[in-house]
Amino acid sequence: MQINISKQIKTLSIAFAFLAAATTSFGQRLATVDVNRILESIEEYQAAQSELDRLASKWRQEIAQEYDVIKGLYNRYQGEQVLLSDEARRQREEEIMNKEKAVRDLQKERFGPEGELFKRRQDLVRPIQEKVYGAIEDYAKERGFDFIFDKSSATGMIFSNNEFDKTDDILKRLK
Repeated sequence: MQINISKQIKTLSIAFAFLAAATTSFGQRLATVDVNRILESIEEYQAAQSELDRLASKWRQEIAQEYDVIKGLYNRYQGEQVLLSDEARRQREEEIMNKEKAVRDLQKERFGPEGELFKRRQDLVRPIQEKVYGAIEDYAKERGFDFIFDKSSATGMIFSNNEFDKTDDILKRLK
């Protein structure tokens, strides 16, 4: 797995080098922005992140409490196991397994890739992101930039000259 990631990074580096060489030779204009810094400077985004953090914390706490209940059921079962009939043991084990499955399902429902937290994030954050990307696109068209890279993206930028960083210009535009 590590070898594949290393290969991908090398391939990406080579692709960016060719892109930089090609754009330089044809006179394209490049710029970078720090999208994370822009987003974090917007009060609506900060409020959305706080809301998402609060919600996630509440849900994690609820799930932890459910796991504590399961642990209690299991401990009680362990203590009483020798006194139970085969049928009663089977019922208790099934009860514990069903409770564990229900909690895992709840966890997936809340935190899974299509879970409630993901949907809530889409509702709260996507409009803000669209506003930022719209401002970046308008800025690029007005100033004649051919490419603007997000320097906060781990795979999007290997090196950038601060001369090309237009984050402050986008921040001013959003205020």
